[in-house]
Amino acid sequence: MNNFFDLSLTADLLGRDFVQQAILAAALLGLLAGLIGPFVVMRQMSFAVHGSSELSLTGAAAALLAGANVGTGALLGSVVAAILFGVLGQRTKDRDSSIGVVMAFGLGLAVLFIHLYPGRTGTNFALLTGQIVGVGYSGLLMLVVVSMVVGAVLAVTYRPMLFATVDPDVAEARGVPVRALGIVFAALVGLTAAQGVQIVGALLVMSLLITPAAAAARASRHLPRAPLRCRSSSQRSPPSAASCFPWHPECLSRSSSP
Repeated sequence: MNNFFDLSLTADLLGRDFVQQAILAAALLGLLAGLIGPFVVMRQMSFAVHGSSELSLTGAAAALLAGANVGTGALLGSVVAAILFGVLGQRTKDRDSSIGVVMAFGLGLAVLFIHLYPGRTGTNFALLTGQIVGVGYSGLLMLVVVSMVVGAVLAVTYRPMLFATVDPDVAEARGVPVRALGIVFAALVGLTAAQGVQIVGALLVMSLLITPAAAAARASRHLPRAPLRCRSSSQRSPPSAASCFPWHPECLSRSSSP
């Protein structure tokens, strides 16, 4: 128990590459969630986030069956699912039913792909619980690229996106491409969810994207300030999830062994 209060152990941990990469990944994911979360809450797309993260399993299973990279398959599966949600769920009253149908079909395909795969699948599906200490340099680089893409798209489309989010009917009457913006935003949600499942897992992505944004919406009545509040709380969420990792010397030796 004294190992948890040993500053020399903390310094040793912070000097290791995988710990530094995990901290950077947590910070970037918190920033990404802070950017996208307020729009998710205002658009009432919480179920879409859950569906996108769960259907990353379908993409991962398809990639596993095809012999491709599981992480890339999860990314494609999440983005395709999010775009389908955006296309089929343009109207709020049809959104939940559309997501439910796509989720049922996609998870059925995932079970089929896993059944058809002749090898072992248990070690390839850490996507459900995440593996923040296993991000690696390539995963961190992908997260940086996705964060830059999401940030750039939101910076360019912020005003019309906000208008279409707050009042889509009036925005459409004023000539704002509401449908196209909805599909673009759904793709951004898919990218964010796909990155989240590899770090905190599919089971916690929804909490990371929704909880800070909902709290920020309660704390701020000024819409442009909500993302700022959301980012400050989102930055604390991934490190909290990362703290669940058992920083015991035995676990450390297993993680650092080849």
